[in-house]
Amino acid sequence: MNPQDPLAALHPLRQPELIGWWPPAPGWWLVACLLIIGVALLAYLLRRYRAKNAYRRRALGQLQALHAQYQMDAQTGSYLRSTNALLKSVALLAYPRAVVAAQHGASWRQFLNLSLPADAQLPSEFDDALYREECPAIDVAQVQRAAEHWIKNTGRQHDRMDLALAAVIGTPALAGAPSATSRHVTTTCGTRTFLY
Repeated sequence: MNPQDPLAALHPLRQPELIGWWPPAPGWWLVACLLIIGVALLAYLLRRYRAKNAYRRRALGQLQALHAQYQMDAQTGSYLRSTNALLKSVALLAYPRAVVAAQHGASWRQFLNLSLPADAQLPSEFDDALYREECPAIDVAQVQRAAEHWIKNTGRQHDRMDLALAAVIGTPALAGAPSATSRHVTTTCGTRTFLY
């Protein structure tokens, strides 16, 4: 027997080098590309949504400023005229000019009330109050709530309002098929057919 242990002369086992994380496998490159594309698409859609609704935010800020001014000077006529002008400018941005620009008086109030719930409708006194200096009979808080609700929700209910808009502007043909006198009008929500 050999006095020396032959296993003692062996060198210790060498550990293989750890596999590095770089460069990643092709599957990880694909995941990274899809993630970058997804984030870029999300950022684009968010920016487009914010830009599309920027006029609402500005209009709501102006409406709050008008209400604050009314609370300081209590001039109902001035408040109502300014609020009406603000609503008209928002409507011109959200709907076709040919539908909105000619609206006034009762037809304008009806146009605004089409997209308001029953408890937030503009009162009928709104028609006459626009042209008077002092209007003690009108509820300014109701007008403020109605204007705020209308600005927040305008342009989002095109499907429901297509026939209603045609009814407000006095269209004889309210059926679904366009008549020979119809025109295509481009709105913010796509192409709609309004019958004039």
